[in-house]
Amino acid sequence: MQPEPSVNVRGTPLKTCSTDPMTGYFRNGACDTCAEDSGSHTVCCVMTAEFLAYSKYVGNDLSTPRPEFGFAGLKPGDGWCLCASRWMQAAEEGAAPRVNLDATHRRALEIIPLEVLEAHAVSAES
Repeated sequence: MQPEPSVNVRGTPLKTCSTDPMTGYFRNGACDTCAEDSGSHTVCCVMTAEFLAYSKYVGNDLSTPRPEFGFAGLKPGDGWCLCASRWMQAAEEGAAPRVNLDATHRRALEIIPLEVLEAHAVSAES
């Protein structure tokens, strides 16, 4: 698997999304991606209770621990590289979590318009 260049939606170097919990397609803390990442795990989000409940409701339970996979479960405030299509689905239904633009890979723009991501951006101080 050859990673794509680590560039964010602003065209600058991709920042780390989260190392606690460790996230990303490559589990390197960044929303890096490659051709094999069919889910496009490229949107760096800050989890909310609302989004975690929504995600569980639509069949992607991210909050329940799965120790057999080394997954502690996510809680509000955690950073996580989310699939671009799932984030867009949540946005269309009013449940999208906030986005760290500096840590969101530019490949997300293949699915989500930049202005939609910007409308959900967290501030640099968050």
